[in-house]
Amino acid sequence: MSESGFFGANKYGGRYVPEMLQGELASLAKAYDQLKNDLAFQAELEQLHTNYNSRPTPLVLAKNLSESIGGAQIYLKNEGLNHTGAHKINHCLGQALVAKKMGKKRLIAETGAGQHGLATATVAAKFGLECTVYMGEIDVARQQPNVILMELLGAKVVPITHGSKTLKDAVSGAIRDWLQNSDDTHYVIGSCLGPDPYPRMNRDFQAIIGREIRQQLGKNPDCIIACVGGGSNALGAFTAFLNQHAVKLIGVEAGGKSPANGQHAARFPDAKIGIMEGYKSYFLQDEDGNSALTHSVAAGLDYIGIGPELAELHDSGRVEFVRASDKESLKAVELLAKTEGIIPALESAHAVAEAVKRAKIMKSEDAIVVNVSGRGDKDIFTLARHFSPKDFKAFLQRELASYDI
Repeated sequence: MSESGFFGANKYGGRYVPEMLQGELASLAKAYDQLKNDLAFQAELEQLHTNYNSRPTPLVLAKNLSESIGGAQIYLKNEGLNHTGAHKINHCLGQALVAKKMGKKRLIAETGAGQHGLATATVAAKFGLECTVYMGEIDVARQQPNVILMELLGAKVVPITHGSKTLKDAVSGAIRDWLQNSDDTHYVIGSCLGPDPYPRMNRDFQAIIGREIRQQLGKNPDCIIACVGGGSNALGAFTAFLNQHAVKLIGVEAGGKSPANGQHAARFPDAKIGIMEGYKSYFLQDEDGNSALTHSVAAGLDYIGIGPELAELHDSGRVEFVRASDKESLKAVELLAKTEGIIPALESAHAVAEAVKRAKIMKSEDAIVVNVSGRGDKDIFTLARHFSPKDFKAFLQRELASYDI
């Protein structure tokens, strides 16, 4: 990637934003490019990861799961053991530290699954910054535990009640806020997407995942699998291995309910190249070039676009993209829970589902690493509706009856 913020021959990425934000992005890029090479900044960030964020996260051989399905050995990089329960805090800590150095007083963010919003609210509290989080109304309902926690941390959660009422509309809400308040506000974009420098900045902050995998495994794995929404956890796991071409890199998208339009959120092979939300990449679009409807049981994968670096890695063939359906992902949650005592986030379960498929056709000496990007606490309402619908409904009715409303 060049310093201009583009990836590959198709020049994915860039800064396609209103003029009033160009200066803010240039200032952010300058500050980040200086700080990333500053030893004191890196030492402060490392100290936060060690003493606040519980890194390094463990790499665990899923012995029971591997033996139950046969074939390759499956290892789990358990990012769910980060503070706040997902990989998102890796780039939130980095961005908050950059924002603090720039003199910003307020953080804003968008969130789908709630994990990025929770991580942003957490670091805002840690650094003494104000915080506002935008979230689609549908996601507010299905991720209520994280909404409660964000508000407990002092953040203001703003539901978006128009459009699809999911992640893409939350992004639009955050951008509108940023346009009005960029002087004192830093927008903590939640993945490796958006206008430059966000894709490369978040990739750099997430790359700690892959570096730890390489050190912990002691050798190159045969395959690394990660779910892909915008791309932060995938690039976090992949970046250290991009030049190791013997290592297969697999991105798993949201296959949703079916391949029909509006029933999934898999960009490949259906997406078209376009410019949306400040950057050029692949986006799911309707016949008029507008954002298409999407669906995923996993709120964090329910997004129309993909990060620009992953777009280039798709074109070059370095990353293979597949999809897992809602049903396959729910089954993977149950399988991992019952074999390993680990309940993954629904997003991560997409990667687990693909690992189960691949392990069966690989050799016993082969090693698959799955980036389990988050834990499933946040999905309790969705999981309860699928696995214990009658009991869950009865529980909610009893709880509502006990409240004096």
